[in-house]
Amino acid sequence: MTTAVQTQAPSGATPKKLSALSVVGYGAGDAANNLAFTTATMFLLVYYTDVAGISAAAAGTLLLVVRVFDAFADIFAGRVVDRTYSKRFGKFRPFILFGSLPLLLLSVATFSVPQIGESGMLLYAYLTYAALGLAYSLVNIPYGSLAGAMTRNAGERAKLASARTVGAVLVGAALGIFVAPLITPENDLQSIFTFMTLGFVVVGFGLYLFTFFTAKETVVRDVPRVTMKQSFAILKSNRPLLMLCVSSFTFLTGMLALSTVQLYYLRDVLHALPLYAVLSLIQIGLVFGLAAIVPTIVRRFGKRNGYIAGGVVMIIGGLMVFLSPPSAAPVAFTGLVLCQVGIALVNMLVWALEADTVEYGEWKTGVRAEGIIYALFSFTRKTGQAVGGALAAYALAIGGYAAGAEVQAESAEWGIRAAAGLLPAVAALIAIVIMFFYPLTDARHGEIVAEIAARREARGEDGEPIDPSLSTAAFRATDPTSGPAPSA
Repeated sequence: MTTAVQTQAPSGATPKKLSALSVVGYGAGDAANNLAFTTATMFLLVYYTDVAGISAAAAGTLLLVVRVFDAFADIFAGRVVDRTYSKRFGKFRPFILFGSLPLLLLSVATFSVPQIGESGMLLYAYLTYAALGLAYSLVNIPYGSLAGAMTRNAGERAKLASARTVGAVLVGAALGIFVAPLITPENDLQSIFTFMTLGFVVVGFGLYLFTFFTAKETVVRDVPRVTMKQSFAILKSNRPLLMLCVSSFTFLTGMLALSTVQLYYLRDVLHALPLYAVLSLIQIGLVFGLAAIVPTIVRRFGKRNGYIAGGVVMIIGGLMVFLSPPSAAPVAFTGLVLCQVGIALVNMLVWALEADTVEYGEWKTGVRAEGIIYALFSFTRKTGQAVGGALAAYALAIGGYAAGAEVQAESAEWGIRAAAGLLPAVAALIAIVIMFFYPLTDARHGEIVAEIAARREARGEDGEPIDPSLSTAAFRATDPTSGPAPSA
C-alpha cells in the first residue's frame, strides 16, 4: 500500500443509494469482528481460570496489561490507516482482506494455552492475547472508518450503522444462547473452546470476504495528511472530546466488569446458568426496541440527557444485582436486565456524541481529523475495558473464588456480586457526573456546523458543502443504532 491523496467529488454530486447487498455485507463485517472480540470479552477470564488453571489474580493483571497495550495499538492502527492507500482496493478494505485471517487464527491460539508450567502458560497467554489485540485493531479501525467512505448520504450511513449493530448483537446473543450454557465443570471446556474458535475461523473469514467484496469505497474526497503535531493540537483543544473520553472510560470500566463476571454471577451465585440464554434473547429485543424510541428521546431531551438517563438506569440495576440475595433470583435478574437497558442506551448515544466532537475540533482548529479522534476515543474505551476486566478478576481473587468448585464460599459470592453490581453502579455514577458538565449540547453543535459551512462558503471552496442535516452527528442522532456495539 502506498500513501496517496484523494480528490474531492464534483460540487453538487448526488450521493447514490447503497444496494441492500452492500448494507448486509457491511453488517457481516462486525459480526465477524465480534467472533473474536465478544468471545474474548465473555469467555477469556473463565477460560484462563477454569481451563488453563491461571489464578484469578494473575489473569486479572494479564487482562489489565494486555488491554492497555491494545488501547495503544488502536492509536498505532489509526496512524497506519491515515497514512496508507491502495489504488486497487482503496484505503480501508485491504486491512480487512489481509488482516482478517491472522486475527481469527490468533483467536484460536489465545484459547489454546498449553500446559507448560505456570510461568510458561502466563508468557504464552500474554503473547497470544497481545497479538490478538494488535490484529483486531488493524482490522477494526479500518472497518469502523469504512462506512464514511461508502456514502455521504445520512440515511444510507444510518443503514450501515444499523446493519453493524445487528451483526454484533446477533453474534453476542448466539454466544450467550449456545455457548454460555455449556461452561460448566462437568464439560470438557478445552475441547469446546477449541472447536468453537476453529469454526469461527471458517465462518469469520467467509463473513470478512463478503464484506470486502460488497462494501465498496465510493466516496472520493480530499484527505490531507494530518501530521502528528496537528493531531495533538486537535486533541488538546477539544475539551468536549476529552470529557467524553473520561466519562466513557469510567462507564466502560463498569460495563466490562459486569460482562466479565456475568457468567460467574448466573452460574455460581444465582445457580441459574440457563438464564444466560434468556438474557441474550432479551438483549436482542432491547436493541431493536430502543432503536425505535431513542430518536424521540434525542429530539425531546438531547443526546447528553439520554446518556445520563442510561447511566441512572445502570446504577439502579447494579445496586439490585449487588444487594439481592441468591434466594431473590427474580429481583437479581431484573437488575441484570436494567443494567443491559442502561448499557444499550448509552452505547447507542455515545457514538453520536463522539461524532459531534469531530465538528467541534474542525471548528476550533480548522483541521478535520476523524481518524485521530476515533482512535483516541477507542483508546479510552479500551483502557476502560482493561480496567473493568482486571477489577472483576481481582474481585474474584479477593473473594477467594475456587475454579471448578460446584459451590463457592460466601466470600467468593460477595466478590462476584461486587464485580457484577457494585462496580457498574459506581462507574456509571462517575460517568454521569462528568456528563452533567459536558458543554457540547445539540443546539451548540448545530451552531458550530453552520459556522463551518459559512467559513467554507466564504472561502469559495469546491466540493459538497456541509449540510447540517447530513452531518454524521445529525444522522446518528436520528438513528441511534449508529456506531459499533461494545466492539470498540
